[in-house]
Amino acid sequence: MGNLLAVIVHAANIHDTIAGINPAIVAFDKYPLIQKFGGDCGYRKTFIENVADKLGIDVDISPKIALQDGISPKRWIVERTFAWANNFRRLSKDYEISTSSAENMFMLSHISTLLRRF
Repeated sequence: MGNLLAVIVHAANIHDTIAGINPAIVAFDKYPLIQKFGGDCGYRKTFIENVADKLGIDVDISPKIALQDGISPKRWIVERTFAWANNFRRLSKDYEISTSSAENMFMLSHISTLLRRF
């Protein structure tokens, strides 16, 4: 199950590899025992360098899915977490005006998902 450690919503004109360090820093400050972060192939260069420079830890990059390989279990955790969030009406489209309300709606949807699972 993909549990959220940090949520940061940013403008669409900022690439995720550049802004990805922000939630990593927040998660590492909250949970200093984190030993490694995970990401897909899109986070290869900038994100790995930023995490190594600012936090001094490694990033585990999952390989691209080849047709014969099937689905990587670790990659599926992230995709499944976003799919659960899309079940909520407020997150299915960009209804939120401010980034803080979008972050809060995402956290509320995840709390609701966790409560239904247990």
